[in-house]
Amino acid sequence: MKVVTLAGGVGGAKMAHGIAGAIDPGDQTVIVNVADDFELHGLQISPDLDTVLYTLAGLANPVTGWGIAGDTRHVQDAMTRYGEDPWFILGDQDLATHVLRTARRRFGSSLSQVTEDFARSLGVASQIVPVTDDPVATFVETPSGTFTFQDYFVRRRQQDDVLGVRIAGIDEAAPAPGVLDAIAAADLVLIAPSNPIV
Repeated sequence: MKVVTLAGGVGGAKMAHGIAGAIDPGDQTVIVNVADDFELHGLQISPDLDTVLYTLAGLANPVTGWGIAGDTRHVQDAMTRYGEDPWFILGDQDLATHVLRTARRRFGSSLSQVTEDFARSLGVASQIVPVTDDPVATFVETPSGTFTFQDYFVRRRQQDDVLGVRIAGIDEAAPAPGVLDAIAAADLVLIAPSNPIV
């Protein structure tokens, strides 16, 4: 049975992990949100893709559901000494993912190509595909102003009332290679649970 799982972050990763345990994992394609991607310290960060990748590779931190189990934060601690606010947690092993993704993207690889390479390197049998290779970004409108998703969700800890959500670039974005084919070939398409704003 061919299964497509439409996923965000932790909820989507957990569901994809469960599906991979119930069927031949190679028969699952996980199509992952990228509208929460952002840049930090000059690095391209794809939190939802990474959470799905780490979970299916058996690397995810079981306590938080995101990040890598047992990861250290020496680099982030050093940045704090320089006055950086560590509002978005980046582990040392996690940083390797962001450094390599950023470098490969700058040399012309698409996000879907990089994701496929990472999944293969980590021995993930399911296909992990970003919903699009095009830039899209989520903005959350609140009484205090409009914030990028990570600012609202992580830095501001979701404390603002939400008046609206806007996804910039979504009207121009094209599906990443393989997305439509996977959906067309699927026997079952699942929408994974997620945070209501996501």
